[in-house]
Parts: sequence; structure tokens; C-alpha cells
Amino acid sequence: MVLTEEEIEKENKRIAKQYKELLRISYRSLTDDDKTLIRQAFETAVDAHKEQRRKSGEAYIFHPIAVAKIVASEIGLDATSIAAALLHDVVEDTDYTLNDIEQMFGETVARIVDGLTKISHLKPERDVSLQAENFRKMLLTLNDDVRVIIIKIADRLHNMQTMDAMRADKQVKIASETLYIYAPLAHRIGLYNIKTELEDLSLKYTEPEVYKDILTKMKESKEDQDIYIRDFTKIISDSLDKEKLDYEIKGRPKSVFSIRKKILKQNITFDEVYDKFAIRIIYKSSPEDEKFLAWKIYSIVTDHFRPNPTRLRDWISSPKSTGYEALHITVMGPKGRWVEVQIRSERMNEIAEKGYAAHYKYKNEGEQEDQNLDQWLNKLQEALENNEVNAVDFVEQFKLNLYAKEIFVFTPKGDLKSLPKGATPLDFAFSIHTEIGLKTRGARVNGKLVPLSHELKSGDQVDIITSEKTKPTNNWLDYANTARARSKIKSSLKDEKRQIAEEGKAILTRKLKAQKIQFNDKTIAQLVKYFKLKTSLDLFYRVGIGTIDNIKLKDFAASRSNAFVSFFKNKIRKPSIPQDIDKEEITHNYDQLVFGKDEEKLEYKFANCCNPIPGDPVFGFITVNDGMKVHKKDCPNAIQLQSNYAYRIIQAKWIDSSQQEFSAVIHLNGLDNLGLVSEITKEISNNLHVDMRKISFESHDSVFKGQITVVVKNKSILKKLMDRLKKINGIDKVTRE
Repeated sequence: MVLTEEEIEKENKRIAKQYKELLRISYRSLTDDDKTLIRQAFETAVDAHKEQRRKSGEAYIFHPIAVAKIVASEIGLDATSIAAALLHDVVEDTDYTLNDIEQMFGETVARIVDGLTKISHLKPERDVSLQAENFRKMLLTLNDDVRVIIIKIADRLHNMQTMDAMRADKQVKIASETLYIYAPLAHRIGLYNIKTELEDLSLKYTEPEVYKDILTKMKESKEDQDIYIRDFTKIISDSLDKEKLDYEIKGRPKSVFSIRKKILKQNITFDEVYDKFAIRIIYKSSPEDEKFLAWKIYSIVTDHFRPNPTRLRDWISSPKSTGYEALHITVMGPKGRWVEVQIRSERMNEIAEKGYAAHYKYKNEGEQEDQNLDQWLNKLQEALENNEVNAVDFVEQFKLNLYAKEIFVFTPKGDLKSLPKGATPLDFAFSIHTEIGLKTRGARVNGKLVPLSHELKSGDQVDIITSEKTKPTNNWLDYANTARARSKIKSSLKDEKRQIAEEGKAILTRKLKAQKIQFNDKTIAQLVKYFKLKTSLDLFYRVGIGTIDNIKLKDFAASRSNAFVSFFKNKIRKPSIPQDIDKEEITHNYDQLVFGKDEEKLEYKFANCCNPIPGDPVFGFITVNDGMKVHKKDCPNAIQLQSNYAYRIIQAKWIDSSQQEFSAVIHLNGLDNLGLVSEITKEISNNLHVDMRKISFESHDSVFKGQITVVVKNKSILKKLMDRLKKINGIDKVTRE
């Protein structure tokens, strides 16, 4: 594209205008040094991008300026961040190096630019979605500087605002990724306005017809809406004026995305969505009077309109972990319509709109960090430390925490803990301390014993019962919902597996000796190959849990002792030794799919759009005519299915049937004698690989009957247990249901 001199001059004037605009709209007051830094960054960016153009044909420099404007005005970050935003594509797209940036602008700017470049340069792992890996990498940059993520969100917002020139398939891909990652992140950092805009823009490209339809209807109903807000305001403002309050009342329409969500969730039409807008009362106040005035305004509003008591949200007394503070009430307004009223001080409103940045403006002198944000970053860090999880699982876990609404529960001493909605006593235990989590035996909620799967509610008082003998089991992963609890449980299970593998090694040594087979590296390699495993650790573990038992080892010995066959085989080819034999790993031989929380075995078909293979993270989708279809979690259709048909989605996971636990019911008969029940339970408890679920005994005229439900890893463990129970004095018969 060749420009005339006149066009070049016009463009340069526009660039200069945009730069002045950037300085003018900055949320922070800029010092002379700040302006010098921004000027230098701007000139460097102009020079670096001078040859580049965007898909729309305009000069590339308009993009970094626009990102810097979002960072300066809408998010409200400092001069360092504005400079980094101007330079965010320089290292990636031009001849400038990171060293150049560090020499010119110092270490902090260079570190932020490096974090942003790393995200862009990501190469996806095989069979892992790019967006998942991208997300993981982006979160890892939190170690360095949270501003990396904030600038990345601003970058994504501007890309979403200027996507019209792109190919349709690319638009859908970027919009889905935005919904998947960037919108929940913006929400979590407290950038609500940006989160809303990202959601709406994503809907514009993923479902253009729906977006257009809702937008048109909203424009048509705007006049009616404005009249309603005026009537509501008039009733309230007279009373507020009497109290001499300095305030402003605004009507805020609901976003297109949230209306769409409501239509789908409640299965209603646009006209049936009543709360298409919220009314916001923003008042001026000194810090010490904020809370008092909020409740005073609440009292005035409820004098005129009947509140819905179940819809009161007090985020002033207990702010959200994002730092959000406000009082939300839903009242029956004029014409019998429910209206949400949000009551906020100017400070609260600023924090709601600016998030992270406004905390710094309002924090007390001498405080280095905002506490809530700090806590969040620490939690984030913990989740990141668990690198063993693959990228897709990691994202799924993490999204649980990002999207989750909060509940507030109390410790026995009355301390307040914030947890995501859907959290269980197990999540609570791990949020206090890892050791408490790992030793959790049970829990009392409001004084009553509850199962570990019990869903906590706001206001619950939770008391954790611990025991030194308790160990995490695989089932715990079904009860834990927070990323922290899940990662700690997984790491503990891994340690336990190693322990079992150690025991298995000793068992295998004995059993091979009995078969007159030497225990050495060659034999181990043959065993690993024979049982189609990957590592020696896998072999020892399966011997430890009894999956590889005497019969299977005898079969191996028989196949090995056929010297004639072996001789010829060796002549033809050297026996191959598995490459990973010495690797520390317990692999899963995924051979079965189970569905739902109860891990049921159901009929299913694989979806043609993504063709999952064993081990892929998957979910089940109940179709209308074709039964259960299994999709990969990063399937191109996943977001659409999850957004539109959430009620038809069912959890699915691959299992290794050799490691899968199953329950069995054992029936006992015999003659009753003193201490018999104690002996039975002791025998079961001493068996490390058996978990007792249910137990019932009755005795009639010295004849004893019992029924025990146990959870075991395989049949050989069950058989051993039954054999040991038979040996107890008084027991005549042991059968399995």
C-alpha cells in the first residue's frame, strides 16, 4: 500500500493527536518524568512499527496507542504500564531486542514487555489446545508482574473492537478464546466494565444473529426504559434531597451477553426479561461515613419500594475477594417490576470500574499492597506451582475459581473465609492449611456432622475433624472443587502411589524368587514389556495393589521358560527394551469411559468434529436423536455447547480399569461371641487398600449375621480380605453379593 505525501501528513497528524489524547485522559496524574518516559516509549514504538500496517489498512502504531489509552484511562494504571503498553509488540514484531528495551527504559518495563512477548510466542503442545497452553503461560507471568496480564486484557479488548476486517473463522476463534479466558480473568481482577464489553463483543462474533436481535430490541425499548428510570428516580430523589445527601442516580442497561444468558437459563423470551437494567445510586461520603450512608439510602429506598429479602447482597461489610464493595437490593418498583438498586460511594464506584488501579489510589499511606489482591495472587501462585497437571485440566480447574461466585463461611473461632460457590468442607480444610486438608476425617457444619461432599452456603460455620490416620483417596477429587484442594490431593495420591510401588517391588522380588527368576534390570524390562506398561514404577505399583497377581506372574514365567521359542525370537531380533523403563511415572492405561459423579458406564459414540482418543480431556453431550456423544474439552464446538445446552452436558472421564476402585458387599454368617465385631472391623481397618463404606450386624439366639460394603481396587484384594475374615474365630461363612 503506497500513500501520497498528503495522506502521510494526515496520518502523522492523527498519530500526534492520539498521543496528546493519551496524556490527557490518563486516570493517574502524570509527573514530568512520567511524560518523558511515555514520550520516549511512543517515539520508539512509532519508529519500530513505521513499516507495518493492520489488516484494515491503517498504520500499526494506532493499535499500541489504543491499548495504552485503555490501560491509562479505563484501567487507570501508572506511567510504567502505559510505556509497556506502547511497546508491547515491539520485541515480537520488529528488530528491537529485549536488551534494547532494558537499556532504554529500565528493568521493569523490559520485564513486562518480555512477559507479553512470551505469551505471543507460545507454541502449543501436541494434542493440547493453544488457548489452554496460552492461558497457563500467561498466568505463569504473574510471578513477575500482574501488569502483564492487565495489559494483555487491554490488548485483547482493542483486538476485539477492531476485528471486522478479519476472516469469519478467525473472528469466531478469537471470540471463543476471549469468552474462555480473558472475560473471566478481567472479572477476577475486578475490571467489570471491560469484562462486560469483552463478553458482548464475543457474542457479536460467535452468535451474530442473536447479538443483533437483542441489540435491536434493547434500542427499541430504550425510550420506555428511560421513562421508567425517570419515574423511579423522582420518587427516591425527593427523600434523598430532604436528608441533604450529595448523590447521583444512573440507570445502567444490562449487557447483551447477560440478557442472552438469562433467556437461555430461564428459557424465556426477551420481553419476559424484566430486569433489563439496574439503577445505581452513587453518593459522596467521607471514608468513616460510607457504611452508615449506604444503609441510610437503603432505608430510604425500602420506605418507598418493597424489597425482596432473598436478593439482598451486602458487599460493604464483606467485600468480594476482587475488592468489589456495594449494597445490592432488588425492590418492587413502579408498575410491579423488579428493579435491582446498587448503592455505592464514589470510591466504591471507582474501584468497581477501575479494579486493581483504584485500590492504589485509595489505599492508606504506607500500605504496600492491596490485601485482597495479594491474597488472590498468592492463591494463584499455589495453583501454578502444580505443574504436573496438563494444560487443559489446569484451565478447567482454574476457570472453576475464576467464574465462581463467592460464599463466606466462618471458622469455629468466627474468622471469615471466602470460598467459591459450590465449595465443600474439604475445600474449606485446604484453604486453612494443607496439613489440615490432608488429615480431614469429617466436618461439622453449624454443629451437625455432614459428608465431605456437602455443599457449603454463605454464613455456615465449619469445624473440621482431623485424624492422623486419614489419607486422601481418589474419591476426594469428586468432593473438592477449588484448584488448591485438587492440586494438593493429587500430589498426596502420587506420593501414596510411590509408597505402594515400594511395597510392590518387595512383593515382586519374593514372587520372582519363588518362580526361580532372577530380579534384575533385564527381567524388569521384560515384565514391563509383557504387561504393556511404560515404566518399572507402573509395574511395581500394579503388583502392590494386586492387579498383577500370582496367576499373571506364572503366565509370564511360562512364556519366558519356552526356551525354544525364545531362542529363535532372539535370533531374529534383539528383544526391545521399553525406553522409559527408568522413568518415575505411574501411567494410566486408559481403557474405559465413565460418566457423571457416580462414574456410571453408559453407551456412547465419539463426536466426528473432534474425534477424541483415550486420555483426552472429554465431556458427554446428550443429543436429541443420537444418544450420548463424547467431545474433547477443547473441541471447536465446546464453548457453543456449554453456553447453549449446559443442561445436556455430563461430566466424563477416562479411567484405567486396572486402577479403578469398585464397591462390593460381603455377607458374614457364624456364631456370635464377645469381641467378634471388633475383630472384623480391625481386620478390615488393618488392610491398607480397603475402604469400609457401610456396616450392619445382627445377632439372634447366638447366631450372627453381618453385611459390610467395602471399596477395593481389584478382585484379588477382595479375595484376600474374604480369606482373612474366614479365619476369624466364630465366622462360618463369608460370601460376596
